[in-house]
Amino acid sequence: MRALTFDKELNERNRPRPVPGPDEALIRVRHAGICNTDLEILKGYMDFSGIPGHEFVGEVIDSRDKSLTGKRVIGEINIGCGRCRLCRQHLSRHCPGRDVLGILNHDGAFAEYMVLPNRNLHIVPDCVSDLEAVFTEPLAAACEILEQIPAISGRKVGIIGDGKLAQIIARLLRLEGCDITVFGKHKHKLALLAPLKIRTANADSVSKPSFDYIIEASGNPGGMMKAMALVRPRGTIVLKSTTHHDSGPALNALVIQEITVVGSRCGPFVPAIRLLEGKKIDLNPLITACYPIHAWRQAFEEALKKESLKIIISM
Repeated sequence: MRALTFDKELNERNRPRPVPGPDEALIRVRHAGICNTDLEILKGYMDFSGIPGHEFVGEVIDSRDKSLTGKRVIGEINIGCGRCRLCRQHLSRHCPGRDVLGILNHDGAFAEYMVLPNRNLHIVPDCVSDLEAVFTEPLAAACEILEQIPAISGRKVGIIGDGKLAQIIARLLRLEGCDITVFGKHKHKLALLAPLKIRTANADSVSKPSFDYIIEASGNPGGMMKAMALVRPRGTIVLKSTTHHDSGPALNALVIQEITVVGSRCGPFVPAIRLLEGKKIDLNPLITACYPIHAWRQAFEEALKKESLKIIISM
């Protein structure tokens, strides 16, 4: 099968088709999205080697669970042991022995075929298109904010960043009645929020520390310092960015202003699927381009451009 493999550099190689285990499914990948995490992996994040990619939609072609065979599926990326306390609490994303699709010890979705445990898979509703389904994983990551901080609904929220995840978070929190300001550096990206009546501002603009909640989703190591400048005393900063380089913010201000900091990572797929199925959120405007797998170099070059949003590779 065709696959993109990373070992200090990214290349296309011919790899054997994976063989599913007893509780796994063999999936023919239809589309896979390039995420900022994938771009950080190319810089050395997580010391990953293998097939990257974790945002995907595909078709199950082999599984002992016949209810999955032939179905379009998306998959949760964390593969827990299934036995520890965290896994039993449905928190496999924190299992100490977990693998992570395309990120940690498990080949990912930039290939014609891949395997995942049956328990990780969700069937895509008929009314959700393939390209919409690719957004399930980042939309679930946005939904995690509501799981962690349900009190955010209706509050004054600043979002740092205007990229893919920040755009998704803004659209989600709009549904929660939040008073949102998105701080970004790219006029054409901020312009996508105007039809939604979401307030925007230049990331370098001076603003008072008046926000109840700041979501740091810039993908930039310096985003934390901006967050600290915007959040009010006793406010909350939600950190979404993961980068190869640590931001190393001064902690004194967090203590003096009694700021709560919440790390927020992967999230639940079911609420994300419901949002897509109910057409509550339209993420199609975030698709910059789709490329066939043989044009993968061009796809990654496009993904690295500051003006790009979601780049999708079609298998």
